[in-house]
Amino acid sequence: MQIGKISPRQAGVHKGDGTLSELLYEVHGAVGVVTLNRPEARNALTFGMYEGLAKICRETEIGGPVKAIVVQGAGGKAFAAGTDISQFRAFSSPEDARRYESTMDEVLTDIEKCPVPTVAAITGACTGGGAAIAATCDIRITDERLRYGFPIARTLGNCLSIANLGRLAPLIGVGRLKEILLTTRLIEAQEALSIGLVSEVLPDADAVRDRAMELAETLAGNAPLCMRATKEGIRRLRVDGPEATGDDFIVECYMSDDFKEGIEAFLGKRKPVWKGK
Repeated sequence: MQIGKISPRQAGVHKGDGTLSELLYEVHGAVGVVTLNRPEARNALTFGMYEGLAKICRETEIGGPVKAIVVQGAGGKAFAAGTDISQFRAFSSPEDARRYESTMDEVLTDIEKCPVPTVAAITGACTGGGAAIAATCDIRITDERLRYGFPIARTLGNCLSIANLGRLAPLIGVGRLKEILLTTRLIEAQEALSIGLVSEVLPDADAVRDRAMELAETLAGNAPLCMRATKEGIRRLRVDGPEATGDDFIVECYMSDDFKEGIEAFLGKRKPVWKGK
């Protein structure tokens, strides 16, 4: 399994046989919308879908046309119900297992490091690999039908990597993480809201999509370098703990044209025009 086979421009086009790609990517104004597009399989993720999403996040640039990204599932019934299990039949060696988890960590790191804000628009089931993707996005919103978790102790019998445990524990707490992994219980909408896993619960899939676009458009109007510094600083704190440093992005922000523009706009009582430089 290799990263980087699908470009953002290719991800949303029709295939030669007239069927749609399993991963769609469209740009609406300043917002990129990634759609996990296997509704007949509750958007279960193929290796190609992981690769495509990672590539989109990795190739998005500060100062480019896309200033925020929404990730959603097609069909309105599920965000993503984990990895397509049929792909695991080919696993035959310890290296297959290690390579899969290592590549998953690379994919999720690419999402985390995406230089623009990401919004997970969750509807219904959000489990396994889908739950990992949602957890890695910057903001999560959902509808009332949310079922979030990793029921692998009841289904497949595999496990989460140290890297993924490290992502989830700060998000929902060590105690709750142990409990949902060991019992295979799925977190529902109101609990997710109460623990900060999601920031909003909307009544249905249409409301989630509309609100996700509204949020993304708001984010697209904010200072790009400031938002990237915030995202990267929080990521470094999780990965490096007390040893984390951030002088590089402090200098980048304070020495930027955008900071100068922000000062002049504030003093001139006008709206700043951000360029991501």
